[in-house]
Amino acid sequence: MSALLLFGLATVAGAAQSGARAGSMETITVHGASLAGNLSGDAADRKVKVYLPPGYATEKRKRYPVIYFLHGFGTDAEFYQRTLGWPQSIDRGLAADALPGMIVVMPDAMTPYGGSMYSNSITTGDWEAFVAKDLVGYIDSHYRTLARRESRGLSGHSIGGYGTTRIAMKYPQRFIALYAMSACCLDPRGATPTDANLEKMTKAGEVAALAPFGRTTFAASAAWAPNAQRPPFFMDLPTKDGAPQPDVIARYAANSPVAMVSQYVPQMKSFSAIMMDIGLADRLITGNLALHDTMQRVGITHEYVTYDGDHTNRIPERFEKLVLPFFARQLSFR
Repeated sequence: MSALLLFGLATVAGAAQSGARAGSMETITVHGASLAGNLSGDAADRKVKVYLPPGYATEKRKRYPVIYFLHGFGTDAEFYQRTLGWPQSIDRGLAADALPGMIVVMPDAMTPYGGSMYSNSITTGDWEAFVAKDLVGYIDSHYRTLARRESRGLSGHSIGGYGTTRIAMKYPQRFIALYAMSACCLDPRGATPTDANLEKMTKAGEVAALAPFGRTTFAASAAWAPNAQRPPFFMDLPTKDGAPQPDVIARYAANSPVAMVSQYVPQMKSFSAIMMDIGLADRLITGNLALHDTMQRVGITHEYVTYDGDHTNRIPERFEKLVLPFFARQLSFR
């Protein structure tokens, strides 16, 4: 999702309520051993935003559960922090319902293609392991966390919602509850008429200048159709000489949660709660409904909620008023 599409979100987050206790934000760098050596040459050291709740600096013996939040496509963690109004919106959310303190962590997953897709690829690195192992391990060793599954939640918006679902399947032992907001890329996609234009690209700068959907195709191919024998981008695109490539489209499809979830039924059943939400005016609603139907069919208990809104216009509000209380109910604070 592009910065242009997200711009409207920034107007929603306001100042903290008068008198509310204030948390704080830190920006740290976490080395991702799981990202090192990726063929894109992208940095293995990643910026990470960390929200610390009121009292963290003074209550030295207290430990806290952690929410890991994955941002959307085409932007970075810095932009999402501003857009979501952190730390003030988290302060408000905790204060409004007298919620207990939580640490909230957001890694920067921006890549040369606009986003990592939170997948495991030789081209962009193993982002699944980075989130579930490298990042969780670092946070547990450097902050006063409750370092166990029952005290960790995973959430994300757009491609971050996709990442939430995907990482949960692969690493269910790391998190206890999931909240996917307006998740993208849940159902298989085929080649599009504009994909053939991408074959002409030969330089990274050309990719950076593409419209969001074009960059999404590059990011998806880097994540789901990597090819070490295809420099300079080290991926297979969904078309070749203008014709759809069935093998690449099949690899895309195999990485859609609608196709994946039946392979991970025991893992998905192990969570205390799974929440999916999507705006009725969001063009991604078809994929969300398809995953909802598939999960119902295979017996994975979850909640699927729709609301009046599009892909971006109510995300700050819903994070503050729904996501935080959801995790306050699901996470262990002891």
